[in-house]
Amino acid sequence: MTAAKGHDGRASSAPGMGRRWIIFGVSTALFVLSQFYRVTIAVISPELMAELALDTRQLSLITSAFFYAFALAQIPIGLSLDRVGARYTMTLLSLVAVAGAVTFAGGHSAKTLIVARMLLGIGMACNLMGTFKLLTLWFSPRQFATLTTLVFSIGTLGNIAATTPLVLLVQAIGWRSAFLVFAATNLGLAVVFFWIVRDRPPISSGSAGAGKRPGYRDVFAGFGRLLRMRDYWIISLATFCHYGIWASIQALWAGPYLMNRMGLSAVAAGNFIFLMNVGFVLGGPFWGVLSDNWLHTRKGVVLVGIAGMAVLLAVMAVLPEGSGWAALTALFLSFGLSRSAGGIMYAHIKERMPIETAGTAMTGINFFTMIGAAVFLQTMGSLMQHWYPEAALGAASFRTVYLLCCGCLAVVFFLYLWTKETNPSASR
Repeated sequence: MTAAKGHDGRASSAPGMGRRWIIFGVSTALFVLSQFYRVTIAVISPELMAELALDTRQLSLITSAFFYAFALAQIPIGLSLDRVGARYTMTLLSLVAVAGAVTFAGGHSAKTLIVARMLLGIGMACNLMGTFKLLTLWFSPRQFATLTTLVFSIGTLGNIAATTPLVLLVQAIGWRSAFLVFAATNLGLAVVFFWIVRDRPPISSGSAGAGKRPGYRDVFAGFGRLLRMRDYWIISLATFCHYGIWASIQALWAGPYLMNRMGLSAVAAGNFIFLMNVGFVLGGPFWGVLSDNWLHTRKGVVLVGIAGMAVLLAVMAVLPEGSGWAALTALFLSFGLSRSAGGIMYAHIKERMPIETAGTAMTGINFFTMIGAAVFLQTMGSLMQHWYPEAALGAASFRTVYLLCCGCLAVVFFLYLWTKETNPSASR
């Protein structure tokens, strides 16, 4: 009996293809956990500083350790995804993350917490790219941008969970017991993932992922081809700046900007940061559908997102103190919306490479994504302290660094104009 065909001609009801949405769900759940781990330090920092006598330098190293380890793991992970597959790679690394959470729970020094955060960074380093690799193999190319931006949007639930819910849990059972709960949750997800997920759909499905797994020679050849591609370096620089600026503001500098620069209370500042995440959640599916189904462009959507973020940063830089809630609401909601267009960069680079090396291509730019977060987090604070030692959190300080970030995005926008367009409707 012939399997029913979808609108794109694929055998969407072939044996085993019903599993793909379950795979989507469980792999995305691991990405939610990754988003959660990366920002947990923000709300437990007072407890850590008080109990372990940490200074701000040590706290910044503990925070950044996750991102540096995450970034450095990307290249070997990309090769492993293409050669070994997502199922074994993600499961093994999830166990590393479990060890990291347990180590963090038992840490009594800055060095131990740094090691724990590095283990967490390595353990979570595959969850986004592994999910994207599975989407590449189990779903139509015409759905890829929509699904990847949906993954980003759902992942934001992890950022939200690391705010008030985490505070309440830590108040109830303490930060050490909380991390043991996270370790148990992590372990349970890893077991479910290994039990449910298969790397490729049945060959009879006619899906993009059906076929022979590439050999080591093919994988390394694909990596070499990626490094010789001009678009790889441009897209990497774009995500380095676009995500790096977003992460540094979302995870750290939005709060001081709103409280010290705009004169808001901590609760009000938290509400506007929440709106950033709402904009990101709403924007992901919008940009994905726009790219996949309406405009059929990757490059154009990314350029709009870069330009939007640059303009909004310029407005933040010059916005006077006492600006009304309506202006701040529109500003921060739009900031999250413009950032969410950056997820299309993964679809862009994926379509510039053969499907067999999609994992290498996407992890290749994800390396720069995560390095960007670590670099901007540290650099913005260092420059503010260096240039304005007496008023590091004053109006002039924020104006200078925000305009500097705006300039970075302007350069990225110009370079991105030179990338080659890809058309999802004509994808492999």
